[in-house]
Amino acid sequence: MFERIKRLFNKSPTETRLKMVTMHGNGFYAWDGRLYHSDIVRSCIRPKVKAVGKLVAKHIREDTSGIKTNPEPYMRFLLEEPNPYMTGQVLQEKIAAQLQLNNNAFVLIIRNNEGLPVELYPIPATSVEAIYGETGELFLRCFMKNGKMFTFPYREIIHLRQDFNSNDLFGDSPGKALAPLMEIVNTTDQGIIHAVRNSAIIRWLLKFNTNLNKEDIKAKTQEFADAFLSIDNTTTAAAVDNKMEAVQVQPQSYVPNAVQMDKTTQRIYSFFGTNEKIVQSRYNEDEWNAYYEAEIEPLAVQMAGEYSRKLFNRRERSFGNAIMFEASNLQYASMSTKLNLYQVVDRGAMTPNEWRKILGNMTPLDGGDKPVRRLDTQPVDGQAERSD
Repeated sequence: MFERIKRLFNKSPTETRLKMVTMHGNGFYAWDGRLYHSDIVRSCIRPKVKAVGKLVAKHIREDTSGIKTNPEPYMRFLLEEPNPYMTGQVLQEKIAAQLQLNNNAFVLIIRNNEGLPVELYPIPATSVEAIYGETGELFLRCFMKNGKMFTFPYREIIHLRQDFNSNDLFGDSPGKALAPLMEIVNTTDQGIIHAVRNSAIIRWLLKFNTNLNKEDIKAKTQEFADAFLSIDNTTTAAAVDNKMEAVQVQPQSYVPNAVQMDKTTQRIYSFFGTNEKIVQSRYNEDEWNAYYEAEIEPLAVQMAGEYSRKLFNRRERSFGNAIMFEASNLQYASMSTKLNLYQVVDRGAMTPNEWRKILGNMTPLDGGDKPVRRLDTQPVDGQAERSD
């Protein structure tokens, strides 16, 4: 029975390989899988990457005694400084960028001798293979950019993914869907470059009515250019004798239609779930909230679940331990909306310090972490007892 179940879920010793989209070297962008070298792609993913970096990771413990925030110092330090080379914000931006480019992102968990997580490292792999051992345990074989290969148990990997469809473990690569669009963008850019170059090569054609040697033709042409084509020349009229005829060459335009270019750009924006206002930071309150709910919040929920189940075992989670990513720094609102939040502050739904932070990262007040309530409001149970 166990062997049949293993075969059913493909848990026999087999391999499944994921090819990552990575960048090698520097130079002019051309579509060969190097998505991040495209200015359009980078501008599409930058708002989401920055927003994910602003999520505040917190250790929450909810039990019979109430809710505690960051009760364990080791976990708070791990979330704030996951490794000696980056802060929590930088790590979150790193994995968000990898997720957008590859639809997969991997973070390695390093534990101490007591089994507590002490460091988190992003895995910049060029390709990843899923390996199922004889006992059914899953491992990831990662091929790095420097040619080295490492194998990690999947239980020690925080794995984020999107477009999770055809593969039973990895998110589908965006390469096939983006390849035609990036070819159009690349061809368009090259056409503009050639059009600009061709338009600046020849503007006038001189026809000589007499036979001249090459030296005289070159000298007469240079004389004409110095006299009438120099930027320092302020003469508005030009004259030539009957020995030479000057004909202006009309440059041919190879620049693609602007509407077609915009449509291609809009298709790339749609692929990444963004729009021009988000990319250029020209959004209003409602537009940002719509983008947050569609793109940022689902990733925050996935990160919270994956961090919680990989950093805590089941016994620890049974005691109410979890990781959550607070999005208060992302709640874009106009100043009038922020000021109106006082109505929830004096009703105990928000502390004064939380309100000050939303107003513009103002410093906390002493005693401002305690909820306050107006004297004319009180819990429903208290109101019922007084009426009795």
